[in-house]
Amino acid sequence: MAPIRFLLHFLFVSSIIHVCFATRRLNELVRDSSNLLEYHNGPLLAGNISVNLIWYGNFKPSQKAIISDFITSLSSKSSKSQAQPSIATWWKTTEKYHTKLNKPGSLSTQLGKQISDPKYSLGKSLSDNHLVKLASIVASPNAVNIVLTANDVTVTGFCSGRCGTHSSAVANTVTANGKGKKYKLPYIWVGNSETQCPGQCAWPFHQPIYGPQGPPLVAPNNDVGMDGMVINLASLLAGTATNPFGNGFYQGDASAPLEAASACPGIYGKGAYPGYPGDLLVDSTTGASYNAHGANGRKYLVPAMYDPSTSTCSTLV
Repeated sequence: MAPIRFLLHFLFVSSIIHVCFATRRLNELVRDSSNLLEYHNGPLLAGNISVNLIWYGNFKPSQKAIISDFITSLSSKSSKSQAQPSIATWWKTTEKYHTKLNKPGSLSTQLGKQISDPKYSLGKSLSDNHLVKLASIVASPNAVNIVLTANDVTVTGFCSGRCGTHSSAVANTVTANGKGKKYKLPYIWVGNSETQCPGQCAWPFHQPIYGPQGPPLVAPNNDVGMDGMVINLASLLAGTATNPFGNGFYQGDASAPLEAASACPGIYGKGAYPGYPGDLLVDSTTGASYNAHGANGRKYLVPAMYDPSTSTCSTLV
């Protein structure tokens, strides 16, 4: 399988400098993850972080709720209302990366602003420059902005090489005295692959385009495209938390790094092997497969995350 790429290109858009770090690659299946994730002396994401959602294109309210409930589920404040295994428990693995550095810390997230652009103001064919513009719409310190593109929007590299990416931008703000102040803005882009490449970006909820073939699983929120987006978003969020600026934790060559979740491709439960995501929980009513409970009674499928305390891929089930 093709690894995550490390792209060294700089895009100058208004007052934003864009650096692309890691990409969620297509249809990732199980590979050896025995090597350690190395630390490269940079900061990890920490503190109170607002997660802002930028919806580009046409999304139904029910589709938006799937993602916003997932973001809400990350918070430890919502963990008490979540049955186990939970999204909040999955997310706490990111704290172990701080512990690994002997700098115990926590990352507290909360759902921030939601901006919608249903009229496709930049068109239906986007470049990386366009993603930077969209990500900077609500640029503010102590935030991660997530750009979500609808199923009829094409993005450079989407379906042919990536399902999403996480990046960083250097943004300028104007202080009260009129002086500019720079800060780093981590952001994520994920596309809805429902009509373009579900076999590449929504496995195991769709038959894979290549590799070992197995029957697709029933999506827990009854939306192959959006449930696929959750998988890719979860992986990229884990990478953003532990390698926000390209010099945190990653494995391998900088030109093709593996991060906290992408180091465990295709693994969702114990017993996973190429073409089989692992032993998952199954909803007795809908037959949907999942491995985590979320806010508002949601069920989700999230990837295994590399646990630095055991040097293994950790699954919830």
